[in-house]
Amino acid sequence: MEIYSWILQNKEIIKIIYALIIVLICAVIVLKSHRMFKLSLYQGIRYFRNAFLFYGIAFAIRYFLGAYLLFSFKNYYFLIEHVFSFFFIMAGFFLLYSLLWKKIESSYQDNSSLFNSRILLFYLMTLVLVILDYLWGNLYLLFYSQVFVFIFAFAISFSNYKSKGRNRKFLKFYALAMLLFFIAWTLNAFIETVFHWNPKVTIIIYLLNIFIFLLFLFGIIRLTKK
Repeated sequence: MEIYSWILQNKEIIKIIYALIIVLICAVIVLKSHRMFKLSLYQGIRYFRNAFLFYGIAFAIRYFLGAYLLFSFKNYYFLIEHVFSFFFIMAGFFLLYSLLWKKIESSYQDNSSLFNSRILLFYLMTLVLVILDYLWGNLYLLFYSQVFVFIFAFAISFSNYKSKGRNRKFLKFYALAMLLFFIAWTLNAFIETVFHWNPKVTIIIYLLNIFIFLLFLFGIIRLTKK
């Protein structure tokens, strides 16, 4: 019971430590995948890199900037969730597009992977989802959009893995990570709704999220060594 009491008393510090770990993992993934792209010019790696760039930004905004606003400018704290939503949803779209780009783009194109005509459509979709959530006063569209992304990405990556194409081991990590992403995301939404900040359950979700990001990092490191 003492440890639960300590966690409750220091939950903001725990959130910051958790976010710092996630942001650092994302930073390493971005650097490693950027190096892989420079070596291979494989278009999908650029979108994969962008996904973790946006995940890192999303966690930094929610937990670092959010903690600052919570203590200094409480009236603006409510905006943090929606800014977080924008970057988190876009990260999911980048992750999904990294699996779909071959069906849309014929080959490598020397243009921006952050801002091009195809990606601008995802920005527009994300902006609409965030605005609707803001007007409705909830985050339902954030939740359902990511459920769709994780399920669809799992189905595609698992199908690619079963087709015995290139980089099957990484696709195996990818499919497993997408499945775990879906489980963690669903559990997280359920826990926040029902249990709010239950120390035991929340720590388990934090550890599961860290494990998922580490799984992606492990897959990237394996590919980089090759």
